Amino acid sequence: MKVYSIEEWHDGLVNGTIDVSLYYQQLQKETYFQQKRLNALTTICFQNPPQNLSSDSLLTGVPYVLKDNICTCQIPTTASSRMLEDFIPVYDAHVVQLLKQENACLIGKASMDELSMGSTNMTALTGPVYNPWDTRRIAGGSSGGSASLVASGLATFALGTDTGDSIRRPAGFCGVVGMKPTWGLISRYGIIPYAASLDTVGVLTRSVQDLSIVLEKIAGHDFHDMTSSRLPVPHYRYNLSLDISYLKVAVIQNVVDKLKDHRIQTLFQNCVSLLKNAGASVHEISFSQTYLEAIFPVYQIIANGEATSHHACLDGIKYGFQSQGQNLEEMVIRTRSQGFHQSIQQRFILGALALKQENQKRMFQKAQKVRRLIVEEIQNILQTYDIVMVPSGEGIAPLIEEAQSQSHTLVDDYLIIANLAGLPSLTLPCGFVDDMPVAVNLMGRCFDEQTVLNCAYALESMMPYCQQYAKGERDDV
Repeated sequence: MKVYSIEEWHDGLVNGTIDVSLYYQQLQKETYFQQKRLNALTTICFQNPPQNLSSDSLLTGVPYVLKDNICTCQIPTTASSRMLEDFIPVYDAHVVQLLKQENACLIGKASMDELSMGSTNMTALTGPVYNPWDTRRIAGGSSGGSASLVASGLATFALGTDTGDSIRRPAGFCGVVGMKPTWGLISRYGIIPYAASLDTVGVLTRSVQDLSIVLEKIAGHDFHDMTSSRLPVPHYRYNLSLDISYLKVAVIQNVVDKLKDHRIQTLFQNCVSLLKNAGASVHEISFSQTYLEAIFPVYQIIANGEATSHHACLDGIKYGFQSQGQNLEEMVIRTRSQGFHQSIQQRFILGALALKQENQKRMFQKAQKVRRLIVEEIQNILQTYDIVMVPSGEGIAPLIEEAQSQSHTLVDDYLIIANLAGLPSLTLPCGFVDDMPVAVNLMGRCFDEQTVLNCAYALESMMPYCQQYAKGERDDV
């Protein structure tokens, strides 16, 4: 199938060069084919093609998917969990309402790690999601279904959520552009949470330009979400610029030095050279090694503590999966034991331990204090530099049988800083190792998405792979 960018699709509708009915017939067949191949959808929900082809919206008729923790009225929203496998919301999440106003066309709900708790997309009730570049490998998580479907060309864009790199990790593994914007830029109303102080709705696309269009449409204040920003939403697409000669870019060298694969090192250094050639000023700096090593344990305590509190309601009494018992206590114990994947139960145990009254001071509160120190460190760097750039991860997407045994590395953990500090962070593909995508990550100041987008846009324009892939000129996937 032809893969259209958002602007190509819109121009085709306006000029009458796209047969919408024929396209959606082909798309429906492709959806079932890709589902069999990738196992990336929890629900297929084709809508009728738009009738108002003269709409001014760039998103009219554009096919997209939603991560399955984003509530959709009268369409199942399971969060890939047995606990919610029959849950059908009676309302739309705010971002879904906005996309309906734009006449975008939802084609399905994307698989995810159960309740967003994972980085492999292997704990989903429907089974693991496969990487479209090599179906022996994982797509990453927790927004792995979203990334896989965009990479396959089935969806023009996808929405996901990012609590600790859950958009950016699968984007890197699947070779797409994925952005976690500033915490509060997008309403979280109607999102099944993981950890409220870290959760962010974000976007996955095949190009920076498409991402800027979607981001602008779903950003902004929502009275249902008191944490959503009241700042005016910039015109990200129209403010895109290839001129990055004014940028000061910091490279965290003690993160880059941890890379074990020299080929990924080479691809990263190529990005550094491209930025320099474009006139940007690039400097090697270091981040506190003590804080780098503290990132993952701090994240684990805070995220799982908040998750334990958020999901205490999933007890089999109010709604969702229920396992019978001789009394109420036994019923709740059986329900939560049988309704959650073992890895989710382990996270709840850790969260409950951290929240226990006698442990709060030395665990949860201490983690919050260390979080503040990490945030202050990165904010001090961003007072001098516009962008902080690192590799998006340690390596390529692992094979399925190896994924569970692989532990987080310092390079992988670094991306969590953007969640701890609420900063905008974007992963951009930059090449291949062993025929699998490799990416870089760009992070900027709070509510300065435009600078991050412009830096990514300029880098993308200088990399032939990115240009060909965004235009649908590669048939590898």
